[in-house]
Order: sequence, then C-alpha cells, then structure tokens
Amino acid sequence: MGVAAWRAVVETEPRFAQRVQRLFDAGRHKTIATLRADGSPRISGIECEFVDGELRFGSMGGSRKGADLNRDPRFAIHGPAFHPEEGKEDEWPGEAKIAGRAIPAGKITGDEKTGQPDGEMFLADITEVVVIGLNADQTKLVVESWTPERGLERIERV
Repeated sequence: MGVAAWRAVVETEPRFAQRVQRLFDAGRHKTIATLRADGSPRISGIECEFVDGELRFGSMGGSRKGADLNRDPRFAIHGPAFHPEEGKEDEWPGEAKIAGRAIPAGKITGDEKTGQPDGEMFLADITEVVVIGLNADQTKLVVESWTPERGLERIERV
C-alpha cells in the first residue's frame, strides 16, 4: 500500500486538497482513532495542522494516544463534524477524514508560561483522504476519496 505526505494530495488534486483543508480548519478540535495494545480501537481528541506540505499532529508526553501510535502507527483523523440542518442542507460543508501511518518527528518541548506540556510530534504518511457531502440536489450522499494508488474517486449513494 502506498503512502504520501500531504503535499502529494495538494500536487495531484489541488481543489480537493483545498476543500479538505478548509473542512479541517473549520474547527480546532478533531478526533483521532488509534489502536490499543490489544487491537481494540481508541478515540481521542486531537489538534493538527497543515505545514510545509505535511499534516502534523502531536501527543502529550506519556499519553495513551502517543503510546498507541509508537506501537502501531495506523490512525484515522476525523475533522470537525457539523450536522446538516433540516431545510439548510445546501449550507452543510460536509466532513473530511484522513487515514494513514504516524511517523515520529521529534519531541515537543513544553512551555511553563502557557502550560503546554512536553510531548511528541508526528507527521502523517497518508493512505486515504475522504470528503463526505451532498450532491447539488441534496438527495444523495457524495463520497470523494483519494489514495496514492488510484487518485481521486467519486461515488454517490442514495
């Protein structure tokens, strides 16, 4: 299975990448799914950012999330979720998700003044990017997904 930095999405599908980044930037708090030592899923709150062609995210020192990622780097991040309001479905921006493998990118030094604890930074090697939305008539769910192997695909579901 191929993996890619965020820049690969930007370079191959710039309009799609802009939509994903806009959806992720719509709110500060996202959720990340990781795998516990026994293989069961764990979901945690997370913040992430797109910087210099990379998707970066951190973990506080000693956290379960960081331990999960160091043991098994697979993850899925779900951007901020907003429910479509009845009668205003055309205003719903949709939702974005990014899955891949977390690559350790060094330690984060905490800041006593701000209360920021020590932690660890990760970069995303991306295996899939998905945007969920509605078609123009708001009658079908539209799923757009990108992978390094096949590029961008779009399907509509009733």
